[in-house]
Amino acid sequence: MPAYDTLKSIFVRAQFDYDPLEDELIPCAQAGIAFKTGDILQIISKDDHYWWQAQKDNAAGSAGLIPSPELQERRIAYMAMEKNKQEQVNCSIFGRKKKQYKDKYLAKHNAVFDQLDLVTYEEVVKLPYSVFQRKTLVLLGAHGVGRRQIKNTIIAKHPDKYAYPIPRTHENAMYGTKLETIRKIHEEGKVAILDVEPQALKVLRTAEFAPYVVFIAAPVFPNMPDCDGSLERLAKESDSLKQAYGHFFDLTIVNNEIDETIAQLEAAIERVHTTPQWVPVSWVY
Repeated sequence: MPAYDTLKSIFVRAQFDYDPLEDELIPCAQAGIAFKTGDILQIISKDDHYWWQAQKDNAAGSAGLIPSPELQERRIAYMAMEKNKQEQVNCSIFGRKKKQYKDKYLAKHNAVFDQLDLVTYEEVVKLPYSVFQRKTLVLLGAHGVGRRQIKNTIIAKHPDKYAYPIPRTHENAMYGTKLETIRKIHEEGKVAILDVEPQALKVLRTAEFAPYVVFIAAPVFPNMPDCDGSLERLAKESDSLKQAYGHFFDLTIVNNEIDETIAQLEAAIERVHTTPQWVPVSWVY
């Protein structure tokens, strides 16, 4: 097919989960292919305005339908509109006090969520590790999940390979950490480890800093008592971060036990530095 010849070298990273069997819009559910956030898809055809043809990278199966970015954006916009309508109904039912609380909550969080782009797919390219190296290790996670301990442990074990920038005041700074200090670490031939808020990815996720983003997920302790509700709050915050920023994660580690977490992280970093990497096309061209 001509379309295949034209697009066979185009690959994208999925930034949302998709199951054609749960999609009421797809013309034929059996013709679709399911994927998860982070999966690499090869685009075969963009001939249809709303339904692209694609196949999973290194998959033996045939191509199938996936929603185009425009269709997915329309779907998300519609769902957001419906959710807003329902929230307005709920506010009118439960009264003014609930609405005032909701308004304060939205005022607090809208500044963050308004900065998020409407994401669908990100075009990527596979590069040999000898050509492209990750320069920054970014640890994300809920407050209290153990990021600082992980960062300090890695640096203590490998002081010749890793360093972290000392936080400064917020004047001319990126969330308290000056970008110049990160650049200095890179100039020394070390990997900068950052324990930052997820909003910082808006600045860091560029070719200059080339981050490898690791999400430290909340541990699972089903039989542990939670008298003050702290474990539940940790789990909820972790889930919220994953839902809002999961499309940026290169790796997720559940921090059940610190030694196991460190071992997983070290193995992942070793793979990153010794195997080809899928990176955003915007970092290369």
